[in-house]
Amino acid sequence: MKIKFSTTGVISHKSFIMNFTYILIGILVLIVLWVIMAYNRFVRLVNRAKESWADIDVQLKRRYDLIPNLVNTVKGYAAHEKGVFESVTEARTRSMNAEVKGDIKGVAQAEGILAGALKSLFAVAENYPDLKANQNFLELQRELSDTENKIQAARRFYNTNVRNLNIGIESFPANIVAKMFRFARRDFFELGEGEAAAKEPVAVQF
Repeated sequence: MKIKFSTTGVISHKSFIMNFTYILIGILVLIVLWVIMAYNRFVRLVNRAKESWADIDVQLKRRYDLIPNLVNTVKGYAAHEKGVFESVTEARTRSMNAEVKGDIKGVAQAEGILAGALKSLFAVAENYPDLKANQNFLELQRELSDTENKIQAARRFYNTNVRNLNIGIESFPANIVAKMFRFARRDFFELGEGEAAAKEPVAVQF
């Protein structure tokens, strides 16, 4: 009598192991691809936030450059208004220092105060008809108002990008990738107590 050994069970077992291995490899490949896509998305979001802050930074520096000329022009007509000039200069210096440090919250706070101080400066100018008619003053006022508008537009764009970044960092399962690669939330550019004054560009009156 001849004894026959069946290899069907062995083949089926090997086939199961191979199929399971392929499935596992496929899952791992999909996970790796998802991590790569999530990482690249965070890189894009971070770069957009940085670029939009750079737009704000450009406009802030432009305003910092305009303010000394504006103050000196007003001084020529109202030299006794030292308190107003000092408040504008101090707020400008505070904002510049925070901007150099990359302290967004510090810049926002100082900008709110600076906007209020500038409004006080223009309120002083209202009392001097000759100053209001000065062409240099009018041009500085126009440039400052234009800069204010650009700052507000850049601020909205920046906050939108920061919101998208922060939502991505907080959302599951993308937050896993954010933690793995240490993508951090960014601060909104919110002006706090000076919000009402800073939201409205400096009025230009001819």
